[in-house]
Amino acid sequence: MDATMLVAGSMIGSGIFIVSADIARTLQSPAYLLLAWVLTGVITLLGALAYGELAAMYPKAGGQYIFLRESMGPLMGFLYGWTLFVVIQTGTIAAVAVAFGRFLGVLFPSISPDRYGWFPQTDVCVGWLGCRDAATQSIQLGLTPQRLVGLLSVWLLTFVNLRGVREGKAVQTSLTVIKTGALALIIILGLTLGRNATAVAANFGAGQFAPDVSFTAPFAIVFGSALVGSLFSSDAWNNVTFAAAEVKNPRRNLPLALVLGTGLVTLLYVTANVSYLNVLPLHGTPDAASVLERGIQHATQDRVGTAVAEVIFGAGAGTIMAVAILISTFGCNNGLILAGARVYWAMARDGLFFRRAGALNANNVPAFALIAQAVWTTLLCLTGTYNQLLDYVIFAALVFYALTTIGLFILRRTRPDAERPYRAIGYPILPALYIALSTGVAIILLVAEKTRTQAISGLVLVLVGVPVYLAWRARDRDTTAAS
Repeated sequence: MDATMLVAGSMIGSGIFIVSADIARTLQSPAYLLLAWVLTGVITLLGALAYGELAAMYPKAGGQYIFLRESMGPLMGFLYGWTLFVVIQTGTIAAVAVAFGRFLGVLFPSISPDRYGWFPQTDVCVGWLGCRDAATQSIQLGLTPQRLVGLLSVWLLTFVNLRGVREGKAVQTSLTVIKTGALALIIILGLTLGRNATAVAANFGAGQFAPDVSFTAPFAIVFGSALVGSLFSSDAWNNVTFAAAEVKNPRRNLPLALVLGTGLVTLLYVTANVSYLNVLPLHGTPDAASVLERGIQHATQDRVGTAVAEVIFGAGAGTIMAVAILISTFGCNNGLILAGARVYWAMARDGLFFRRAGALNANNVPAFALIAQAVWTTLLCLTGTYNQLLDYVIFAALVFYALTTIGLFILRRTRPDAERPYRAIGYPILPALYIALSTGVAIILLVAEKTRTQAISGLVLVLVGVPVYLAWRARDRDTTAAS
């Protein structure tokens, strides 16, 4: 139960309530919106089926870092751990924290996305090919009320997890049950009481569900780049493997939790978007006065979940929904913070991270790793908006998901006699399909103009890890020789 809740709780955060707006603006079609979420679910489930075998083989703290180290060597393991710390895990935590601040702004309008005038603020170009589009190719340095709230939530959850794994687990399981119930409730209401005739006609009427939409770029590129949001919303499903050493009977429970958790969330995500389309029209006008006229595309600050609740019950229900989403994002970040530190602990034990990160405190948790993670997340919160952060995260995550699954094939060949309590279903076809899909989306992100800058930046961050690895290795050798 706890392991499945960690999978689902780490996945369900802010994304499902926000990113459908951006996907709708990009794809311009109810059918394509649903297709994006269905394909995302298929990709995620294929990954979980493949990872189950690796998790059962190596039920140790560190998860994916261990899988890559054992299949491709310490350098590849380090590159994953390095990228996880620099952008994948901490960037996800930062993005979800910013979203937490965004939804708290529903309750307290003074918590705005506008930067404080007294705080140093600037837009720094990070476009490797030049900043032609300052909105997407620059880092927006500065402190806003929403970012400040996000920072406070990160440090509060870090403190909870410093108290012990029992406390972190209790928060995770409780909040996951609550937010899963809240998401299920909005789905049921959207499909029944909240079903809006205007929205249904606009989205599912003749010629409306799958209209003839023309794009300036090839459809595959446009569609692939639109998957950034849905893939981000479904990411972190592998986090349970990071804390494998603290899972009871991991050889059985890890594969089971991966499949059950990702299956549950995929079902919720697809039906949630069907519910959205039953309540709100996809198309809308940015400056319209009413929620219905703004539609899914232009929901206020992209808060689609809140907009749906407002249509069903009025403005007061939007506040209730915002509270539910706050619980969702808070629980998501608790799972991310709990799990991520276990990877840095495993790296430190191998001499590839700060030595202090390899020690446990009196509560038997990696305290230094938790604090280091919170410090870097704080810096990321100050450097990007929600959409910028998730663009950086997903490319790097996809690269390592594909590499880890390739590692499954390597281990089948190099360690054929190793104990495998669970064998990947559909091997080799389904794992190969997962590699092809995740690699294909990653390539599209490198090609698409909308995501190219962030994808290249993510690739550069991975490659920077090579000299860092060599430096850590040299430092570890020197320390060993001195002792």
